[in-house]
Amino acid sequence: MTGEPSFFELGVADPERGRVFYGTLFGWALEAGPTGRGFSIGTAGLPGGMHGGDPGASPYLFFRVDDLDAAVARVRELGGSVEELGEEDAESVARFGRFKLCRDDQGSSFGLHEPPHGK
Repeated sequence: MTGEPSFFELGVADPERGRVFYGTLFGWALEAGPTGRGFSIGTAGLPGGMHGGDPGASPYLFFRVDDLDAAVARVRELGGSVEELGEEDAESVARFGRFKLCRDDQGSSFGLHEPPHGK
């Protein structure tokens, strides 16, 4: 269903320290992420990830959309903005889907997530 939370991402300065902290705090099993620069977080019901190089970041909540390109266009039409994250890796897209970080028309952050086709 479109609009439901589908993924969360934690930004930390040091992903290994983050793995130890959150893994110990919540009992999460964290696996190396597809790029090798972070971790995938397996939790009951809502998958997540952790990336490094982002000290003091707030957690990102991603909302599911069926068509990322159409949703990005709609964000912009409504006065919001979309960050360009760089080239999409075909292997990551096939495994995790496509993501965009956005800000609403008041500057609040959120994400859009188009899951892999067939999931």
